[in-house]
Amino acid sequence: MPRTAAGHSSPAPHPTPGGPPGSPRLSARGVVKRFGATTALAGVDVDVAAGETVAVMGPSGSGKSTLLHCLAGILAPDAGTVRLGGTDIGTLNERDRSLLRRRRLGFVFQFGQLLGELPAVENVALPLMLQGVARPEATRRAAEWLAALGLAGKEGRRPGELSGGEAQRVAVARALVTGPEVVFADEPTGALDQSTGADVMRALTGATAAAGASLVLVTHDEQVAAWCSRRIHVRDGHVTDAAPGQPAAGPASGASAPGGAR
Repeated sequence: MPRTAAGHSSPAPHPTPGGPPGSPRLSARGVVKRFGATTALAGVDVDVAAGETVAVMGPSGSGKSTLLHCLAGILAPDAGTVRLGGTDIGTLNERDRSLLRRRRLGFVFQFGQLLGELPAVENVALPLMLQGVARPEATRRAAEWLAALGLAGKEGRRPGELSGGEAQRVAVARALVTGPEVVFADEPTGALDQSTGADVMRALTGATAAAGASLVLVTHDEQVAAWCSRRIHVRDGHVTDAAPGQPAAGPASGASAPGGAR
């Protein structure tokens, strides 16, 4: 069983569809997105390789969150293409895009967006049960991921009974439990102090690496971006690739490769 950067064992990933050998796991070409008279994205090209960690940076209103939403199939571009492996997301209807997000992508949000009435293990198990996995099996896999992220013994606690950092690690487990190809994180440490944020980034990058997933992360924080292998800067709807980031101590590069990785 693979181990995260923190040294905890993480469940092996499930095989997922991909494109031709050597092709990017996620690719955008000429993506345009408009909101009325405002052009949020003006012909954007982006590639994300298998296992790559990418920080998307830029000032407020630059288009970075719109880019994440288009890459994740939450928003449909007005022009251009977004491909996840061999799937052209833009050709899918809303129902099929929703199924793709549920089965092949994971999400971590700034405030976790956990269900307050459910204990941690049920929050993590829910995406599996929505896929038709029986409750006992879903609960078992959820408990494995919580243990992998240092939360063994806290499976029965509700989000309000967890610290901010613990709740975000539950959100990381929920994002990874289905074996996604790509995890999208929108300001995942924005509501945390610097020390707790570093703990969450260590968990997020280590766990995505151990699961064989790629990570696309929106942040305005240089210290958070430093955990990623590459930075993309967005300004006025245009994208430029910066030099590779310099990962901090204990990032994804410190995780063991999983058996049966993608």
